[in-house]
Amino acid sequence: MSALVLVVDDEPPIVDLLTYNLKRADYQVLVARDGEEALAMARREHPDLIILDLMLPRLDGLDVCRAIRREGNIPIIMLTARESEIDRVVGLELGADDYIVKPFSVRELMVRVKNVLRRTGVRASEEAGQVVRAGALNLDLRRREAYWETIVLELTAQEFDLLSALTRHVGQVLSREQLLAQVWGYNYYGDLRVVDAAIKRLRFKLRQVTKQEIVTTVRSVGYKLIA
Repeated sequence: MSALVLVVDDEPPIVDLLTYNLKRADYQVLVARDGEEALAMARREHPDLIILDLMLPRLDGLDVCRAIRREGNIPIIMLTARESEIDRVVGLELGADDYIVKPFSVRELMVRVKNVLRRTGVRASEEAGQVVRAGALNLDLRRREAYWETIVLELTAQEFDLLSALTRHVGQVLSREQLLAQVWGYNYYGDLRVVDAAIKRLRFKLRQVTKQEIVTTVRSVGYKLIA
């Protein structure tokens, strides 16, 4: 069955454009035109991906993103017309997997949709039976589960892939560009702070369980996992 995408936007031309191109690419599509409808639909239909406009009636996109992240790990691509970078940074820090600014290239958006969905799928042919370990950290790549000793780490798909990349290269510094290539899977032409925001969320979750800092920053270079 094809992936189910929830489009959340109150501009009919944008909704029509996204719906047409997503259906043309064989995705199933649901549409919500305000924040409250989006939350209700996400809870009821459990979509595989949400394309979420930032400026919405009744409940704005940041509040929708915050509520969805409290309740689960549905991937989110933030869609915004705002020029202020603080809005994009806040969206990423709240847990959005990616963002794109209006006006946007449909081709670029479709590539991002494809890659976000690819990251959330189980790569069984490549990862069946594989377990990666680094000290007390254990990653089951087939089941896409992460553990600190016997404690399950509650991670989004993006956070799991980010931790997997770091764990595969434990003790080695990975640059932001390397993490973009390994985790996001395409050439990202926006700023590299998408990596910083994801690392920040991952660190917070790890710190809650491990009570220590196991992902460190190497200034002007990147990040590494210490076992």
